[in-house]
Amino acid sequence: MPIINRIADFHEDMTAWRRDLHAHPELGFNLPRTSAVVAERLREFGVDEVVTGIAQTGVVGIIRGRNAENGRAIGLRADMDALPIPEETGVPYASLNPGVMHACGHDGHTTMLLGAARYLAETRNFDGTVYVIFQPAEEGDAGAKVMVEEGLFERFPMQQVFGMHNWPTVPAGTFIWGNGPVMAATGEITITITGRGAHGAKPNEGVDPILVAAHIVTGLQSIISRRMEPTEAGVVTIGSITAGVASNVIPERAVMTGTTRWFAPAVGDVIEAGVKQIATGVAAAFGATAEVEFKRNYPATVNDVEATKLATRAAETVAGPARVAEMERPTMGAEDFSYMLNEKPGSYIMLGTARGPNDAGLHHPMFDFNDEVLPLGASYWATLTEQLLRA
Repeated sequence: MPIINRIADFHEDMTAWRRDLHAHPELGFNLPRTSAVVAERLREFGVDEVVTGIAQTGVVGIIRGRNAENGRAIGLRADMDALPIPEETGVPYASLNPGVMHACGHDGHTTMLLGAARYLAETRNFDGTVYVIFQPAEEGDAGAKVMVEEGLFERFPMQQVFGMHNWPTVPAGTFIWGNGPVMAATGEITITITGRGAHGAKPNEGVDPILVAAHIVTGLQSIISRRMEPTEAGVVTIGSITAGVASNVIPERAVMTGTTRWFAPAVGDVIEAGVKQIATGVAAAFGATAEVEFKRNYPATVNDVEATKLATRAAETVAGPARVAEMERPTMGAEDFSYMLNEKPGSYIMLGTARGPNDAGLHHPMFDFNDEVLPLGASYWATLTEQLLRA
């Protein structure tokens, strides 16, 4: 069974929805237009209930199939927010909000789930209930966590929850999947180094925080290479160092910021302890001080084995077994769907969208979601529902 014929019939509609969302991107929890459009569409489709205001602008649609009283239920989740990136695509439907664009394809994610909701509300060819979850603030603000804290799973009781992300490095129409950890946990590092300012010509009279920062950057790389079990995975990256205002002045202070990634919780512990020990120890060796803030953000995204079997079965039904493949390795990218998977068994898979080898990647100012896969993604959601809640 390839793309569902009825869903293929409204490919043009879905393309128009997606491009409208692309032209009007919004950030974080502040998604008044996006969430209003989603809620309006769901009501037009005849969804049984539309609940708004969860995590400020989150939306949940309730679609009841046959024998909905049996208590069987699943959740399907899409994210809605954009990124603070100036768009450079030049497409006719480019962002109308300066400095904001859909550079991660959440416009496509939202559209594919809307397409599935339209089909499922029309056909009702399943036993039980499906909750279509439209989430704000995936990009760094943990909207999934807020939805969970505000009672998502108590208000909408489901046995399993599923997510999907577009993947522009994989050929369009190919699904990839993985068991166990598929995306990393994340942490943010802020290190404030305080030395003693001096004239650049008299470094002996000061304590140079920039020199200290340079040694800390080098030292931090030893955490991965020398403190961790070699078969484990981890990343420590310093992305910015801010210090000084003049070329001939040694500043008093330098501020470093960075990111860390890992899969196993014990690795996160090793990284956190190493960052604090190395930063403070190196600073002290140079006569400076270092204050370290280590903030843990999203946990690792961990797929349930049985749920992933169900997800891959649905993907194979839609795309064919030859176009469904296991991931070669997990990605160090992060995803707040992890908070939902911490509460309910489920699976997160990727849908390839690459038109060719030179496609812009995620979070790039030239990125634009591939509209050709919209019916495929919507068919995956619909097929997953009909297989899991077989009538």
